[in-house]
Amino acid sequence: MPISVPVAGPSRRSLSARLLAVSLLFVVPSLAAAPDPPAIEGYRNYEAMTARLRHFAEEHPDLVRMKSVGKTLGGRDIWMVEVGNSAGMPVAERPALVIAAGFEGNQLAGSEQAIEVIHYLIHGYSEGNEEVVKRMDEAVFYVFPRVNPDGAERMFAAVQTGSRGNARPFDDDNDGRTDEDGPDDLNGDGLVTLMRVADPDGEYRVDTDDPRLMVKADASKGEAGGFALYWEGTDDDGDGFYNEDGPGGVDLGRNFQHEYPYYTRGAGPHMVSEPESRAVMDFVIAHRNIAAVLVYGEHDNLVNPPNPKGEWPAAKALQMEGYADAGFAEALTVGMMESPRPRFFRGFGGAPQESTGGRPSSGRRPATTVNMDDLAYFTTVSEKYREITGLKSTPATRKPEGTLAGYGYYQYGVPAFETPGWAPVAADSTAAADSTARPCRVGTGQGNGKKTSIDADLLGWMDGAGIDGFVAWSAFDHPTLGAVEIGGFKPYEAYNPPFGVIQEQTPKQGAFAVYLASLFARVRVADVKVADLGGGIFRIEAEVENGGYLPTSLAHGAVARSVKPTMVQLGIDPDDLVSGSDKTSFFQTLDGSGRREEFAWIVKGRRGDTVELRVVSQKGGLDTRRITLQ
Repeated sequence: MPISVPVAGPSRRSLSARLLAVSLLFVVPSLAAAPDPPAIEGYRNYEAMTARLRHFAEEHPDLVRMKSVGKTLGGRDIWMVEVGNSAGMPVAERPALVIAAGFEGNQLAGSEQAIEVIHYLIHGYSEGNEEVVKRMDEAVFYVFPRVNPDGAERMFAAVQTGSRGNARPFDDDNDGRTDEDGPDDLNGDGLVTLMRVADPDGEYRVDTDDPRLMVKADASKGEAGGFALYWEGTDDDGDGFYNEDGPGGVDLGRNFQHEYPYYTRGAGPHMVSEPESRAVMDFVIAHRNIAAVLVYGEHDNLVNPPNPKGEWPAAKALQMEGYADAGFAEALTVGMMESPRPRFFRGFGGAPQESTGGRPSSGRRPATTVNMDDLAYFTTVSEKYREITGLKSTPATRKPEGTLAGYGYYQYGVPAFETPGWAPVAADSTAAADSTARPCRVGTGQGNGKKTSIDADLLGWMDGAGIDGFVAWSAFDHPTLGAVEIGGFKPYEAYNPPFGVIQEQTPKQGAFAVYLASLFARVRVADVKVADLGGGIFRIEAEVENGGYLPTSLAHGAVARSVKPTMVQLGIDPDDLVSGSDKTSFFQTLDGSGRREEFAWIVKGRRGDTVELRVVSQKGGLDTRRITLQ
């Protein structure tokens, strides 16, 4: 069934209505005679997604292999789709690009991008696209279309909550009880939004520029608050906090092992605590040929690359969501069990707070900025991403804590990128997929010289595009708070654009994935010379070249010791080596664009003997050369 969101008025359309309309305009062609499996209008649920992936694998077994790498708590398969020509060099020995999506349960946009990148690769190979064919023959793509299928299924539920988490029951408020105080659909509209409550001690006020929005009062400007903000619902467990411990478990987008946000909401009991994140990690660790990572999610370092200091871009989170979260931030401090915090624990929307638990006070700290020797690679890829996709802005994003992309670079040592894969576009609702539509720079103003909030920019985009993404505030008699108003952004609307926007981006995201694979290091034996020195002694000289763009190891990959040195091995008996380079030599890094490393050996042998020279690079493939002594 399609996502169901009530329509607020005749001039606007709900998400489900928009998906139906655009699905009639944009039909992905089948790649074979067999019909494409039926799909939900626009975004797909788990069954429809699985059917499409199976269709790819069944119709193109030489190009696509589909595998379950684990099960979710809800019993769903975590699919990994291997895409690459199975003929030729063994797939496991080729450099690989991981494409992963669907970590956050509140968005399907990235998941759809990942699914249709597979389609782009298959279609391009079938049509003889030279770049696609080359990458499918020489590299491999490991695609995880939806890491959190349990969470994503909530988008199709009768009541939509906007939850990011998986199906893990979790004691969010640390009171010894689990999932006992979740949000409630008080007004029965099928949506969980916000409540604003008149409160003389409240920190928030109505935005004078748009009374639909709430902003934090600035005392330095003489502004008074007067309102408190909460998620829609009641205090089910009577602890004084509203909706602080509901179903929705662990946020997989922050469950990985770099800058893991200890003891914060949604992060889970520990790093890689979930079957979904564990399945991804087990796969990545077992496949050291992975040379780059691309994540479709709620962070960004592609539209906005790391700054000159190597810092990843700051978050652009929705403000009113943050205000509502702050309403129960203290719940973590008053539970029946003590909740320690690590040094520099960051609260919900607050400043860093000093603490002594969780991290060592001395020793080398993990890197949190891009190595200066690697920065140019990130900048170059970012420029190309903007050129290929046309994206100049992003929707709401979050601070990159505990992300797979963060792990990919800082721990695994390869170029790692994350992007939402779309941008808010100012257009009417019938032209949502028009590639010429003007991008809306969310959170940076509307071009009139006045800085606006991300909430204001998002709402302005929705208004301009005819998107029914906001519930107008309406009075409600709350059982304990009395007179309140219920309203705010609809769950999922801020993270899932009209499906036409996704389909317009699909070929561009596919082209970018192919571009990324074209950057991989490519080692080869570039030149060999043999000289007969007489008396059964020969001199062999060889040059090993990196013909790719990326080095055989990033600088941080060498610092983290996560990328093996490249091996150069001459296939002779050790007793036949007289002098020169070692029989088996290693070098840590060889820059790309034709840089070479030289080797020379003096060996014993007989004229006409053949010797194999072998070069193996963990991220740059392998090459061999048969050398005849003459």
